[in-house]
Amino acid sequence: MDAAAKKKILILFCGGTIVMEADPKTGSLDVGGGTQTILNLEPRLREIVDMDVVFIDNIDSTNMTIGHWDKIVNTIGENYKKYDGFVVTHGTNTMGYTSSALSFGLQGIGKPVVLTGAQIPANRLESDARNNFVNSVKLASMDIAGVYVVFGSKIMLGCRAKKDNEHELNAFKTFNAADAGEIGISIKLKPGYKQRHNEKFEPKPGFSAGILVITLEPGITKEHMVKLIDDGVQGFVLRAYGAGDTPDTLLPFFEKANKKKVPIVITTQCPNGVTQMGLNIVGMRAFNSGVIQAFDMSMESMTTKLRWLLARKTPYEKITEIMESDLCGEIVPQQRQKRTG
Repeated sequence: MDAAAKKKILILFCGGTIVMEADPKTGSLDVGGGTQTILNLEPRLREIVDMDVVFIDNIDSTNMTIGHWDKIVNTIGENYKKYDGFVVTHGTNTMGYTSSALSFGLQGIGKPVVLTGAQIPANRLESDARNNFVNSVKLASMDIAGVYVVFGSKIMLGCRAKKDNEHELNAFKTFNAADAGEIGISIKLKPGYKQRHNEKFEPKPGFSAGILVITLEPGITKEHMVKLIDDGVQGFVLRAYGAGDTPDTLLPFFEKANKKKVPIVITTQCPNGVTQMGLNIVGMRAFNSGVIQAFDMSMESMTTKLRWLLARKTPYEKITEIMESDLCGEIVPQQRQKRTG
């Protein structure tokens, strides 16, 4: 390939299993190799792209924070005009959260941002690191725009990617939707993907630390929940029962949150469920008290979206509307139910 035709790709290094090494005493994986490990995964990539690498951090992604999300968003914004695409190497544990956060912070981006990692460290013979990294760089050089996750044989929209298991090399799945593409002998994208564009782009960093995710179970009381509002929690995601059903005993909590302008997003504990609060009367009573339905959003997407909206000081009256609207493919908009209470 003519050097002039090569795409310029920036690698944002965040650590993760892809560069981890086994501790000789415990056998547990810990942070290991640095940025050069990534660049050495497949030297022949230099024949088709020009690559640079920037250091974000070298951590187990279990230790990822909202500060890291902002650093990634800002780094891409600062380098946006210099590169044709971006690859984020990342640990698998929180990759779905980071890819969702970037989907909101980089809305409208006209170039590809691809997250990837590995189930097996790069220094092991059987590692999946090389294939994942090569395919991510190739996707980042294609005529495509938006945030994606590449892992195993799958290409997933960033705001729909969810880690599904600890054992298989196809460790991720697309939550409540079809994959964006597949990787076999070649890379095949599904119809409808966004193409590169030169429209104005401005990164939108900022994620609030003030939300809590709580799984409902029969022992939770309204006193527990109301105290959290009094303690300054800015927003909640509640993993409810069934299609979004919550016990009537929590209605005073919902009403106080509504009065205090603290948003509550309701989702389901069912692994592949969709929140539809009008199916049962207990869900409808909660809905009438002012809570927000997550519909088909993933946990990763709904939490990062709520954090993003709160950090941007979105008016309480607008949060429900935006949470239930599609910004980057994270939700299939539903006809909004009318509250009857």
